[in-house]
Order: sequence, then structure tokens, then C-alpha cells
Amino acid sequence: MLYPALKLVSVPVMHALWRPRMEGREHVPTHGPAIIASNHLSVLDSFFMPALVPRMVRFVAKKEYFTGNPVAAAWMRAMGAMEIDRENVSAAQDMLDAAVEVLKAGELFGIYPEGTRSPDGRLYRGKVGVAWLTLTTGAPVVPVAMLGTQKVLPPGTSVPRLHSIGVRFGEPMTFTGDAGSARDRRRVTDEVMVAIQRLSGQEYVPRYAASVKGAGEAGV
Repeated sequence: MLYPALKLVSVPVMHALWRPRMEGREHVPTHGPAIIASNHLSVLDSFFMPALVPRMVRFVAKKEYFTGNPVAAAWMRAMGAMEIDRENVSAAQDMLDAAVEVLKAGELFGIYPEGTRSPDGRLYRGKVGVAWLTLTTGAPVVPVAMLGTQKVLPPGTSVPRLHSIGVRFGEPMTFTGDAGSARDRRRVTDEVMVAIQRLSGQEYVPRYAASVKGAGEAGV
């Protein structure tokens, strides 16, 4: 499998170029399923975090990442990313179903509750998929803050810049409730977002990031 070899090569390179600061890595379970729920500042979040977490983290990524740059596509596949067509009407449920299988297998699944990258560095309202996953599977949620990754690859650029980054892990969170209850899904999601906000220090915006992007706000 390419994954161990890729990490062996990539981690020293990342430390040399971007000097990642990691805090709370001991909060990532050493075995068993867990949901890694992170803020989302840059497309590079899906490169940095899987390389720096001690265990493999499975992510879902839009199919464009697998059909563009062949080097990026190869990296995504080797790091365990799963392709999904976001134009498909069943894409959201397909992603959740795939995540359930990952968690049932005792693996780590990574998710960005905001659903898309932040358009301006602020933290936006979370979508309830993360709550459905934890309430359906019983897997704990590990909140994560990515720090400074938007400065490595600012929106509209294609060449990474040299800038220090950080990854901050919070304590695992467990929840009770009914996955079929909209109220329980919203409650759990909001609690996860509060934990991420405490780790990241970002300003919180009680709106979905996608709606801000669609409205052309924040210069996007």
C-alpha cells in the first residue's frame, strides 16, 4: 500500500517547508472509529491533516480533485480520499453512507461540517451530516482546527507559499440523541461547531458558507 511510504516521505517535507505546529494529537484515538470534524480554510486542509494525523483519515472529496492535476489526484487516492460527484442529487447521502462503512470498519473519517471552504477565514454554520454520523454510529467526534492553511494557498492561487501552519485537536466528544430528529441533529452540530470555534479562535457566522459564496459576499 502506498499510504505508509507516502507519509514517510511527505511528513518530513511538510515539516521542513511549513513547520506545522500540532497540539492535542493525543486526543486522536489510537484505535477504533472516530469522526475528525474540522474547519475548512484551504483545499490544502485535505493534504495537511491526513499527513499529520497518526492514523489514516478517510475523506470524501469532490470528483474535480481526481480529474484535474494528476499529481494531486494520485495523492488524494493514496491518502485514502474517496471521490464523490457533488452534482449528483444523492451525493450528500452517498457521502454519509460511505462514512458509515468507514466507521463500521473501525477507521477515522474526516468531515468539514461547514460543507465548503470559508470564503473569508471566518467559521460558518455547520451542516448536520456530522451529527447524523455520530448519532447513527456512536463514533466520537474529535473537533479540529486548521490554522494558517489559507495563507499557504490563498483563493485564486495555484502555487503554495511558505507559511507556518497549525493543527489543533480537541478532546473527543460523544453524544446521545436520535439521528432521525432534526432538533437533535441541529443541537449536536452546533455543539461541534462551538468546540471547533474554541480551538480555532475564528469569528463565528450563523450562516452557511455556501450561501455567502452564492451571494457574492466577502469578495467571493
